[in-house]
Formats: sequence, structure tokens, C-alpha cells
Amino acid sequence: MTPSEERIGEIESLFRNVNEQIAAAAERFEVESARFYCECHDPACGGRVEVPLEEYEDVRAEATRFVHLPSHVEARFERVVARKRGYAVVEKFGRRLAAVVRGLDPRTETA
Repeated sequence: MTPSEERIGEIESLFRNVNEQIAAAAERFEVESARFYCECHDPACGGRVEVPLEEYEDVRAEATRFVHLPSHVEARFERVVARKRGYAVVEKFGRRLAAVVRGLDPRTETA
């Protein structure tokens, strides 16, 4: 059985929230890059990707984009928008999944 779009969005958003804290700590220490968790839909994934903070900020500019290990891309609900050294930037497609991840984005302002 495959997880629902809501569950996929929740899992990936959880990893993204952890990575937000990693990014904040890295900025405080004024480092140029950090080891982020793979933001894939596998709740057991513990993969890490080295991403320059500037590039991570570019990914985070879009609520539907996530960083993944290249082998963790799931073509059923995301497409690769960039391949970088050691990681892929993916974008969720599908209205329902995109709405879930937008709603769970800590950077999205709520009314």
C-alpha cells in the first residue's frame, strides 16, 4: 500500500521543518553550507545531503520544492527541477499534494 498524498506531504514537510532548524543554526555560525536531511517521503530515511546555504534558500523560495538524495526521487508525485552535486531539487506536482506542502510550509504566512 502506498501512502496517501497527505501523508507524503506530512512526512516531507517534517524533514523540511528539521532542515529549517539546521539552516538557522548554520546561519548563526556563519558557515557556507550544511548537512541537511533528505526530504523524501520515506519516514525511515536518514540520508544527508551537503547543500550550500544560498542554494538551500533558493529551494525554500518555493513551498513545493524539496532537497532529496538523487536516488530518492519518486516520479509518481514529483519532478526533478535541478540536479546538483550530491542532491536533487524536486517539485511536487498534483494539486492536492502541492496544497498540503504549501499549507505545512513554516515560511508561508497565514491570514
